[in-house]
Parts: sequence; C-alpha cells; structure tokens
Amino acid sequence: MGQCLVHFAVLHVFLTSLSMQIHALSQHYYACQLQQNEETSPLTGCPNGTLFVSPTDSRASLKLSKLLWSPCGPETDDAIILIGAGEYFEMGQLDPDTACDPAGNASQRNLVHIWSNLHTHDGMSDEDTATLTIARPRGQQFSITDFKAFNINFENCAANYSISRALASSFSYANVSFYGCTFASWQDTWYTGHGAYSYAVDSIIYGQTDYLFGFGTARFQNVTLANRACGGGITTWQGAEGTRNGAFIADSKIIRSPDANITTVTDGQCSLGRPWNTLAVAVYLRIYIDESIQPAGFTSWSGTYTRLQGNVTNRSLVYDRTSIPNTTYFAEYNSFGPGGDVLKRAPQEIILNATQVNENFTLESVFAGAPAWIDFNYEY
Repeated sequence: MGQCLVHFAVLHVFLTSLSMQIHALSQHYYACQLQQNEETSPLTGCPNGTLFVSPTDSRASLKLSKLLWSPCGPETDDAIILIGAGEYFEMGQLDPDTACDPAGNASQRNLVHIWSNLHTHDGMSDEDTATLTIARPRGQQFSITDFKAFNINFENCAANYSISRALASSFSYANVSFYGCTFASWQDTWYTGHGAYSYAVDSIIYGQTDYLFGFGTARFQNVTLANRACGGGITTWQGAEGTRNGAFIADSKIIRSPDANITTVTDGQCSLGRPWNTLAVAVYLRIYIDESIQPAGFTSWSGTYTRLQGNVTNRSLVYDRTSIPNTTYFAEYNSFGPGGDVLKRAPQEIILNATQVNENFTLESVFAGAPAWIDFNYEY
C-alpha cells in the first residue's frame, strides 16, 4: 500500500453495503443500499459519484475480492463506496481454507463480509493484523475527519480461539463511526488508538480477551458485546490526564456469544475490564449483563508493568498490577440482568447516580458536543 497506512482512506469516506435483511439503514443512504434487480443499475438511488465495488458483478467499477482502496493524497472531496454482496479477503498469513471458513461468518446480519486472518508473531504490531485500518498517512497530522460504515461484517479469523492479538479494526488520528456492523475476533477485536474518536451503534462485537482496547475515546451505543470465552477483560484502556480517553458503553447488552464453544465455561468468568495503565477509564451505562460477568465486575491485570515515558529510561514508570489502582475510573450505572448486581463489585469501582451520568457521560459530554461525523438520522 505504499506510504499509506489505511485500507479505506480519503478525508471523508462513507462505506455502505447491501443489507441481507432490513434491520436498520441510514435514512440518507436507504435508497442506495436497497438491492436492485439485474435490469436496474446497482447505483440507483445513490449520490452522484458513488463507486460500486463487487467481487462478482460485471457492472462494478472495481471487481475485487480484496477490498483495498487507498487513494491517499490531498483530495478533500467526499468519497462514497457501495460494496456489493460477497466475501472480501483482505490479508492473510495462513491458508484461508483452514484459518477461516467464509461460510462461518460470525454474523449473517449483512451480505458483505470483509475478513483477514493475520495475528501477531515475529515482531508484528497489533495494528499490522487489523482487517480494517484507518490511520494517518506518513507525514500527515490526521487521517480521516469523517469515516462512516453501514451494514458490514468485519472479521479477523486467524483461528477459532485466542491464538494471539488479532484485530478486526484499528483506528488512529481519525473520526470513525459504524452503523449496523459487526466486528469479530478473539483478542483485541476493536482498537481506538492515539488521536482517534470512534462511535458504534446498533452493532455486534465478538471477542474473548481485551476486545475493546485503546488510548483514544470510544462510545458504544446500543451494541451487543458477545463473549466467546473469558480472558483479560472486555475493556482494556489507557487513560491520560486532561483527556476524555476511555471506553463508554451505553444502553447495550453483554452476553455469552451464540458461537461460543459448547464446552467453554463463561458463567461468572468474564471481566468488565482491566486497567492498561493507572488512569484507565471504562464506563458502563444501563447495560443488560448476563451470567458471564464475575461478581467483582472489573479485575486487575497481574504482576508489574513498566512503561517507558518518552525515550528516556530513567523516566520509566513501574507499578503493581496485582490490584486495581485507585486512580482508575471504572464505573457502572443502572446495570441489570443476572450479572448486573453491583453489591459485590471491586471496591475501586464507582457506582454512578443519575446526576453524575447526565453531567459527565452523555454522548455530548464524552465528545464535547454533538459530532458532525456521527449520523444521528440512523434509525434502528
């Protein structure tokens, strides 16, 4: 991909796909997303200039099974891509026939399935494994100020267990939002990195270990967090003073994944999160929690952790990871369901009241306003 570190990249990008069933669609792109018969152009109802991509349709502007579209450059116009139904294999280090069966798509919610099977090994970074990457090109301060994706399944299926870190999505220095999508992996499914602001609504995220993690600011609204097994925590975040960096999950549900192995024990085994540093932030608001979450809710890491501050070794910070630091911000509000009893939660956790939530944890509070890069007309 040359110097560009993104799979889909211009300054303003919208990805839409043909939905298998009408669960929920963007009101703005509804006409564009509807499937057409063979006599009708697939771009009927789409904004002018929309690019149609398909692995099989001869009418597509690009006929690809690998969907790597990276027009990095100074262009600032909107780019709209309609992705035709099909399988899009992004990158792989394993035999795709053994690493992932496309028919085993974690979610059959949408007709578009974009997947890879990379996982960390031999010095690879987490970001190197991501199926979908939104990151700034080399030498630029920011990447994409407004990226939206509708009704797409993203999956990293390096293995049917937590083989190592294997990302479905990775975002850095960008504003990104997702609607009616799914993200599936086992470890480190969703990464909101440095300088990134991310939002997901009406979506499903599958994982086992630290499957929501990062440094930036992430809001998850009306999502399903599906535990395929238990390990680490659902959230693993690094906070920073003077920022809103953290994971904020609202009006959602935590369940045992429907595709969890029948022999896998999850009841009382999973954690709401663990601290990646002493300022970790994770907030759960009005969440249905099934039996999979352990009574303590949040848990510690383990052992000790050394983090290099800058490039000077004498500024390294070492702290004990056998307990949750008192400087973390782990919180819940109005949890309910079999795992929603907060009476036995870890003592470091904060149980919020309505005033605290309304003043500090609305979407507008988290993002310091109502972001223009979020589609508030999406109905579900």
